[in-house]
Amino acid sequence: MQLTACVLLGLAASIEDLWRRRISNLTVLAGLAAGLGIQLWQQGWWKGWGAWAAGVGAGFAVFLVFFLAGGMGGGDIKLMAAFGACLGTGQILRAALLAAIAGALVACGYLLVHWIRRQLGRPGGASPQTIPYAPAIFAGSLLSFVGP
Repeated sequence: MQLTACVLLGLAASIEDLWRRRISNLTVLAGLAAGLGIQLWQQGWWKGWGAWAAGVGAGFAVFLVFFLAGGMGGGDIKLMAAFGACLGTGQILRAALLAAIAGALVACGYLLVHWIRRQLGRPGGASPQTIPYAPAIFAGSLLSFVGP
């Protein structure tokens, strides 16, 4: 159930971020609602609410410093909160670490492509102002299901 929710949330957010460079509040709210359902199903009524709130808080807090420094958008932080709702506190921390690694690789790839285009005198050679981060968050969340 968690994996299905993460795949659906990650696909929707990644498509939005790549297409519009934004992650809609509707997508985030759907992820939060799915996470609440998952936590209530797995943990029961009382513990589920607490697990949901802790996951949302952990997901939001983990990249908050990057948002405050201007290196990440608000939609990315809200998306991490939604993934935290679905994954819970233990798994969202692993997902955040893996997302940071995936994001660094994506950013290096973006910069390399733009540098090469600039060297070849091709249009689009200027460095991008923003890099869509939802695919990296999605990748980190999926990778968090692998391993111990």
